[in-house]
Amino acid sequence: MSLFLEKNSYYKDFELSFKERLINMSWSFFALICLVIFIGLTLLYSITGGIDSWTQRQLIHFAVGCVVFFAIALSNLRFWMKYAYVIYALTLGMLVVVYVRGALHMGAQRWIDLKIVQIQPSELMKIALVLALARYFHSSSDEDVKRNTHLIIPLILMGLPVSLILLQPDLGTALMLVFVTVAIFWLIGVQWWKFGIGALIGIVSAFVGWQYFLHDYQKDRVLTFLNPERDPLGVGYHIMQSKITLGSGGVFGKGFMQGTQSHLNFIPEKHTDFIFTVLAEEFGLVGAGFLLLLYMIIIFYGIRMSLKSCNFFGKILGLGLTVNFALYVFINISMVMGVMPVVGIPLPLVSYGGTAMLVLMAGFGLIENVHINEEMVIGRLGVDEE
Repeated sequence: MSLFLEKNSYYKDFELSFKERLINMSWSFFALICLVIFIGLTLLYSITGGIDSWTQRQLIHFAVGCVVFFAIALSNLRFWMKYAYVIYALTLGMLVVVYVRGALHMGAQRWIDLKIVQIQPSELMKIALVLALARYFHSSSDEDVKRNTHLIIPLILMGLPVSLILLQPDLGTALMLVFVTVAIFWLIGVQWWKFGIGALIGIVSAFVGWQYFLHDYQKDRVLTFLNPERDPLGVGYHIMQSKITLGSGGVFGKGFMQGTQSHLNFIPEKHTDFIFTVLAEEFGLVGAGFLLLLYMIIIFYGIRMSLKSCNFFGKILGLGLTVNFALYVFINISMVMGVMPVVGIPLPLVSYGGTAMLVLMAGFGLIENVHINEEMVIGRLGVDEE
């Protein structure tokens, strides 16, 4: 098992007061998150030419997200460990509901329509899966991790939601769940040769999926990624316009609300998946680089706070959620630059979207919770020890 994920063999029962939890909070971490969200609101304001419904709704999403962040950050870490499997089961049940009678939007069946609000359970699963895996591996020993049979349950925990999400279809989110699971396997010290076998299975699965399961539009995205010029006015339009917009901003950009590509509607989905191109056009390489620097600092904070935790559950939970956030950033920016196929992953905290914002804030709240309770030591029996 990885040296930095060293287990503790005893249970220290203590409860921090509300005042102590507030004192232990990393306010600089929260400030960084707010700064990135402010950049997103600024870009939405520019895209719409003022405070319209998108900007107003995103402000509401941010306000609710802050409530979620503090509610989770100031809660008891043992609560999340105790109910990790329950949260996973409920979220999986919601994915089943989506499959049976989910709301359709742009040809995809990914939402549960509650009339007042629409919920996207696949986003919630990004947290639920990490919680379940952290709970499972918390009670595992070095010898357990080396046994092949011990990895069957985690693979099932991953495989069930991935299968349901692929049926929606949502290839991007399904791949994120796979990547997060692989990262957690690496963190707990799974032998390298098992990753090799997994990679071989992945290659075979990709071939089979291409032949029998991928939709035509998904195949078009991959082919367009390999050769955007094959259909410049059709499926290749998104990525070609994205590249043009990225380069048009130069070093310092065209100025706030002066982006011609975005304001003349050359960029599809400019308020969601391709919002990074708006930033690059209006604020140039300097603005885009500043946002990337903020993302790197947030990821650094997440890793550092997770590693300082005295309990194994907190370390896996914090690191898993940090990896999830890093994947958001990497996949979206790679996608708009043409380095990866377009898979519909939003730019975290910047792209417009309610469920994604709330899920990200909940994830950051859990990382903050791990930091606040970093001295809490939970033995292998965890919540079963009273």
